[in-house]
Amino acid sequence: LKSHARVAPPPRRLAAHNTPPAMLFYSFFRTLVDRNVQVTVELKNDLCITGTLQSADQFLNIKLANVSVNDPDRYPHLLSVKNCFIRGSVVRYVHLPAHEVDTDSLQDSCRREAKQVSGK
Repeated sequence: LKSHARVAPPPRRLAAHNTPPAMLFYSFFRTLVDRNVQVTVELKNDLCITGTLQSADQFLNIKLANVSVNDPDRYPHLLSVKNCFIRGSVVRYVHLPAHEVDTDSLQDSCRREAKQVSGK
């Protein structure tokens, strides 16, 4: 008889529809939009744009008003831009004012969402 080696099946991957929606941060950004918070968006190309948050969606696409570039000598062509749309896939960081972020509430919401997803 030939012996057959057992090969472990490939690890199961979660289908896209099994991944819980990350609506927590979307709702958080919506509250910032309602309060007209000024934020700095750092892009993957190292450009930093500061402006008033006008809208944000679940893909982190962001609209800013009254924008200014943090390094105008490097990006002089952006000095005349007053409003902009930033595609979420090019965002590296969104810098928020510390006084606008209620970290306790955010942590509680994250815990509740994690508990709900795990089914406990």
